[in-house]
Amino acid sequence: MAAVLALLSSVLWGSADFLGGTISRRHKAALVVGTSQAAGLLAIAVVAVAAGALGDDAGYLPWAVLSGVAGVVGLVSFYAALAAGTMGVVSPIAALGVVVPVLAGLAKGERPGALQLVGIVVAVAGVVLASGPELSGRAGARPVLLASVAAVGFGVALLAIAEGSQHSTLMTLVTMRLTSVTLLAVALVVALGRGTPRSEFALNPRDVGLVALVGLGDVAANLSFGLASRRDDVSVVSVLGSLYPVVTVLLARGLHGERLGRLQSAGVAGALAGVVLIATG
Repeated sequence: MAAVLALLSSVLWGSADFLGGTISRRHKAALVVGTSQAAGLLAIAVVAVAAGALGDDAGYLPWAVLSGVAGVVGLVSFYAALAAGTMGVVSPIAALGVVVPVLAGLAKGERPGALQLVGIVVAVAGVVLASGPELSGRAGARPVLLASVAAVGFGVALLAIAEGSQHSTLMTLVTMRLTSVTLLAVALVVALGRGTPRSEFALNPRDVGLVALVGLGDVAANLSFGLASRRDDVSVVSVLGSLYPVVTVLLARGLHGERLGRLQSAGVAGALAGVVLIATG
């Protein structure tokens, strides 16, 4: 069950990233992230209230705040990278943040089975191979730098979500979203105070619903990952939950016509092979 939930989070994250990156080509990344995070906050708050989670053990609080800060830094950097570079190669670089929770899990004494360890190595290697063309400099240094910042942010956020979920998955996500929305609101006020035109922070009507959908997909992915982390080792579910670049790559290929090189195709195949090994181990 943990593997299914972690893989579901990858599908949801990959789809949300594709849609969010596409919209970020028309609007500022911070605007897309802020609006989507607000939509996600509303949705998860309703679920938390309905589930009676408001009185849960407050041990989640520091982890939730950390995940909110790390997540907003990661998402803004990531969407900006997707808008500036090639989705099929920017996304895998950002996914390397999985190294953070994997190492943390192993340091805490988690001991995945032999097949799972091989699967972790194969899956991470597949992500690296899939990012090969970007690392060679074909898209320029800026997308690589932004994607690298996103990787660190995502890695810390994954670890913090997993830790906070041990106390309360729902309240971890509510507080995470509340933190990120607050940070982005402050950034918006500062930007407007410096004379940034209000028009730069306005979505056109056709994109409002799409951005809300990004937020719902993102929070659903976080929920799936949080639940998975309660059922299996963080070092295992983090890898399965970080395979979203495969989804983003395939969507970019099918809808944007982005072509995959041989190295990228091998990387995608390697990531999928890693999933099989982890699941069967």
